[in-house]
Amino acid sequence: MPTVAVDKADLFEKLGHQFTSEEFDRLCFEYGLELDEDTTEEVEAAIKAGLPAERPQLKIEIPANRYDLLCIEGISRALGVFLGKQTAPRYRLLMPPGGEKDLIHVKVHPDVVKVRPYFACAVLRNLHFTPRSYASFIDLQDKLHQNIGRRRWFVAIGTHDLDTVEQPFRFEARDPDYIKFVPLNRTQPNTARELMTIYENDKHLNKYLPIIRDSPVYPIIYDNQDRVLSMPPIINSEHSKISLNTRNVFIDVTATDETKLHIVVNEVAIMFSEYCQDAFTVEPCKLIFPDGSTRISPDLSYRTTVAHTSYINSCTGLSLTTAETVKLLQKMSLEATPSKDHDDEILVDIPPTRPDILHEVDIMEDAAVAYGFNNLPHVFPATSTVAQPLEIGKLSDVIRTEWALAGWVEALSFILCSHDENYAFLNRVDNGKEVVKIGNPKTLEFQIVRTSLLPGLLKTVRENRSHPLPIRLFECSDVVFKDPTSERQSRNERHAAALWCNKTAGFEVVHGILDRAMRMLEVPRINSKDGRADTGYYIKEGDDPAYFAGRAAVIYYRPPSEGTSSKILELKEEIKETLHISRRDMAIGTLGILHPSVLQKFEITYPCSAVEFNIEPFKKSRSRP
Repeated sequence: MPTVAVDKADLFEKLGHQFTSEEFDRLCFEYGLELDEDTTEEVEAAIKAGLPAERPQLKIEIPANRYDLLCIEGISRALGVFLGKQTAPRYRLLMPPGGEKDLIHVKVHPDVVKVRPYFACAVLRNLHFTPRSYASFIDLQDKLHQNIGRRRWFVAIGTHDLDTVEQPFRFEARDPDYIKFVPLNRTQPNTARELMTIYENDKHLNKYLPIIRDSPVYPIIYDNQDRVLSMPPIINSEHSKISLNTRNVFIDVTATDETKLHIVVNEVAIMFSEYCQDAFTVEPCKLIFPDGSTRISPDLSYRTTVAHTSYINSCTGLSLTTAETVKLLQKMSLEATPSKDHDDEILVDIPPTRPDILHEVDIMEDAAVAYGFNNLPHVFPATSTVAQPLEIGKLSDVIRTEWALAGWVEALSFILCSHDENYAFLNRVDNGKEVVKIGNPKTLEFQIVRTSLLPGLLKTVRENRSHPLPIRLFECSDVVFKDPTSERQSRNERHAAALWCNKTAGFEVVHGILDRAMRMLEVPRINSKDGRADTGYYIKEGDDPAYFAGRAAVIYYRPPSEGTSSKILELKEEIKETLHISRRDMAIGTLGILHPSVLQKFEITYPCSAVEFNIEPFKKSRSRP
């Protein structure tokens, strides 16, 4: 969850009360936040020692879906309403004096669909920035970029001094060689292609370059004089840079996801509309699309939904009246009124700052927060249930138990590892289609999500070389593969692996531990040439480069024919011979003597043998009619 650092004195001033650290910690807990740190003592110690120090800060941990709490403005507003010190403001669009015809126009070029198809904008008029509110404005943009914007891949925000540019604006996509402007905090103009080279060594911007670098066209925003405002999502123009003296701000938001686009433009505009001369108002803009259609941006309309007092009471165990429930929802900045038609219904107006409210259950949660989770009655459940383990969990426990009884020691290694450990150290090649990579790894040890259990077992042996031989380790855990057909674009597989390290290779030992596991899983061994067997496993010579040539095997599994349970194995042989159902055998794992080069890379001086296989296919084969 994101952590927001706010100025302690500013926040308490906005709340109209000076809290002790314990009191504010309790307030955060009651609202569903967490006070992570109060730097007051550190600042006082630095001042006492004669060292330079910043003003005391409160570092508050925010729920990931509460984008309205990512700045001091949103936190103070929410807590002020929660404490009853203020009422929730009503956010609204404010048209210019001339009405719609005086709105700022932005023309959207058709080529933007090739690179960044969605655009929204807003105007904040007659702002008055202070150094801290200006810093908060910049920090909110960065928080949204990293959070909902996913490091600007989904959403990018640009802010400009409206008095330095001239409307109408144009959102276009052009060849990078034909885009030229002076970027933010620089003095010389450069083409967009040149900027890609210049910013390769910039620690702040280089991580955003891949978003558009390989695109044939780059997104660009021009004003009426062909002056560049921004090249999203990389950099704004120096010409339109905002400062403490800026009074009118033009906000542009570009995105690859339309839902996130509307959330971000609303949050940025609304959070800082409190500094406008006409507080909590935002001036809209008119977007003109290639097909001639138009749209007013942003959309600050409230969503009206219905909540039921009976539902809230049933979930919380309370006996609230509709009037009491309305007051609780108002404490959470929701505009709630009792329905005139039904005593049980509450009409709730959801503000544009709360995209996290999707269902009546979210309204119920807000009511429970306002009432106080610690104040909810403790009620024993009216029904009792008995949990059951997942089938894959039961299979894993069978293997763990049996291998432990055989004298092997279970290891539990990290699911993250380095790319070399997963591939190069095992003499394997990354085909680019199976491994899930970490976007911004903090260390080389955690670059990818493992696709094999062997690196973890080999590293465990390396760190326990002083133990007496033989070293017998096993692990039964998940590995992860890319899967475009899955909603998450990846899938977990439960693997079982065992590693033997001794003065002799011990191929027969890992072969035996495989056979024992299969026997306990009730998977029979079959002859590789027997096409009549209904189900079972067999091994066949393989060429996995992680193993010594000629000392490696592939484990194949033949699942039961559809509609046939494994109980068919109990039938007489002459009956099974009548089935003759052909099917495709699947490779589920490997075993063999590890290659000397693999052992050398993991700094192991004794020969090792290993077995690893996927136990997911056995889930159905063990089912009984």
